[in-house]
Amino acid sequence: MGKKCQLTGKKANNAFAVSHSHRRTKKLQEANLQWKRVWWPQEKRWVKLRLSTKAIKTLEKKGLATFAREAGINLHQA
Repeated sequence: MGKKCQLTGKKANNAFAVSHSHRRTKKLQEANLQWKRVWWPQEKRWVKLRLSTKAIKTLEKKGLATFAREAGINLHQA
């Protein structure tokens, strides 16, 4: 599995690192991904997901079932 949020689809971004003399070199801005165990009340079990920190905050607001449905994720396979 690549470095990608399983719910939002966030991944790395190409960018330039700009020095004081304004030399530009390419760099990769990785998404802030965390492994998170989330309780899934409908199935009464834990689901382990790789989520961005923004997705974790949204997950606390919306709930796992609603967020997964909006993202088109089948939690039975996760």
